[in-house]
Amino acid sequence: MDKKTLRRRTIHHRIRKSISGTSARPRLHVFRSNKGIYAQLIDDEAGQTLANASSRDLEVKGTKSEIAKQVGMAIAEKAKSSGVSSVVFDRGGYLYHGRVKALADGAREAGLTF
Repeated sequence: MDKKTLRRRTIHHRIRKSISGTSARPRLHVFRSNKGIYAQLIDDEAGQTLANASSRDLEVKGTKSEIAKQVGMAIAEKAKSSGVSSVVFDRGGYLYHGRVKALADGAREAGLTF
C-alpha cells in the first residue's frame, strides 16, 4: 500500500470513530476512484446498505465533477423514495474538495440535509 492510500485510510478510521448511521439518519459514504465515484446510504446499527448510486450506473457525459454532482442528485432521490431526508456525511478520508464536494452539493440541491 502506498503512502497516499495509507494516509487516506488513517483519516477515514479517525472519521469513522466519531460518526455512525442509523435507520432514521443513515451515513452517506463516498468512494472515489480514478474513473468513477460511488455513494451509498448505510445503516450501521443494522449493518445494511439502504441505497446506492454510482457514476457507472448513470448514462451521463461531462467532467468528473459534473458526473459526481449527478450521482449526488441520484442518491438523494433514492433516499427520498426510502423515506430518508437527513444523513450523516462520510467523506471517506478524502478532502472535502472537487468531486467529493460536487457530490455533496448535488445531494443538497436534491433535498438531502446533512
